[in-house]
Amino acid sequence: MALKITVIGTGYLGATHAAAMAELGFEVLGLDVVPEKIELLSSGRVPMYEPGLEELLAKHVAGIEGSSGRLRFTTSWEEVGAFGDVHFVCVNTPQKHGEYACDMSYVDAAFASLAGVVREGALVVGKSTVPVGSAERLAALLPAGVELAWNPEFLREGFAVDDTLHPDRIVVGVRGERAEKLLREVYAVPVGEGSPFVVTDFPTAELVKTAANSFLATKISFINAMAEVCEAADGDVAKLAEAIGHDDRIGAKFLRAGIGFGGGCLPKDIRAFMARAGELGADQALTFLREIDSINMRRRGQMVEMAREALGGNSFLGRRVAVLGATFKPDSDDVRDSPALNVAGQIHLQGGQVTVYDPKGMENARRLFPTLGYADSALEAVRGADVVLHLTEWREFRELDPAELGGAVSARIVLDGRNALDAARWRAAGWTYRAMGRPRA
Repeated sequence: MALKITVIGTGYLGATHAAAMAELGFEVLGLDVVPEKIELLSSGRVPMYEPGLEELLAKHVAGIEGSSGRLRFTTSWEEVGAFGDVHFVCVNTPQKHGEYACDMSYVDAAFASLAGVVREGALVVGKSTVPVGSAERLAALLPAGVELAWNPEFLREGFAVDDTLHPDRIVVGVRGERAEKLLREVYAVPVGEGSPFVVTDFPTAELVKTAANSFLATKISFINAMAEVCEAADGDVAKLAEAIGHDDRIGAKFLRAGIGFGGGCLPKDIRAFMARAGELGADQALTFLREIDSINMRRRGQMVEMAREALGGNSFLGRRVAVLGATFKPDSDDVRDSPALNVAGQIHLQGGQVTVYDPKGMENARRLFPTLGYADSALEAVRGADVVLHLTEWREFRELDPAELGGAVSARIVLDGRNALDAARWRAAGWTYRAMGRPRA
């Protein structure tokens, strides 16, 4: 008999995982404690922007004409317990307020609720990013006859659907052969397509996600540190990155200098990793992550100072600043810990008249920073601007016509906080182009 799958938590991770499991042919039931979210998903719509996700939901959500009907949503724990053979826990683990450690309250609540309804013989699979040692503790909350496995997620916002259906690796932390066998059945299609299936213990599975994010954060902050040196030495960080990226041991990915990383994962994950290492008595092993975090946060302040310098080095008071980008990365509407909004907010607090435009993140940005100005297009955002800041590398911004924008601004000055615009093209249109870690001309 085919496995029936439940997904606990239908946020960014859970909604994507539920839709992907239906696409792989399973009967799926998603649960969330927020009725409005369940109502939205049950209509085939999603509460966030993720390319391809809404189309995948519509393909499988029960009640939508032409769908497979394999995917349903509920708020009932009892229904989940009676339905599922394999339960994926996909709830959020945000950073604790005022601390580096992550908040496990949502995971703990999910396990407590699931433990009261789960059937004997079922498999519970954790996908949330948790401190190492959590799986061991959570396994003890489950009733006898119910196994736990840990299966970390490696989704990139903007590519989450493809990353779930065609993962570059599948990692499972298990205690026994049955859990491994069930997860091999769940992931039979991607494994058959060549996705590596890595079997390990609980602690290693938990560490893989935070180790991967720490490495990526380190690489980003490394090239941003090199940008600082290039600025001091009049070097070109883009050429430096190109040169070292040809070394197969280093690689070219994540070597674009700019205003740094943000979002709901990298910043909070490396901080939680440091906190947990301290609890384990291994804090010295991760002290380098403090500097990684520091470099990253420093970039935001440096962009503010670059904007101030572009305006003559004086006050922002009364000056018009256009900000292209609000999300922490392109192809997403996620503004959590967004460097772009952080820079916009700092300039606004110092008296600047800031107008923001983003292709997908406007609604979320307005909720987070209601006092900033917002425009419906890039052209409207730059109208009358004394300086333009490019802070999220959307394709739409790379394809803008510098000549057209030049007719709308007060001064043709563009600061490329992502090193993604064509400098020669903008300069040819009469713009003063500056980017972090690059020569002035």
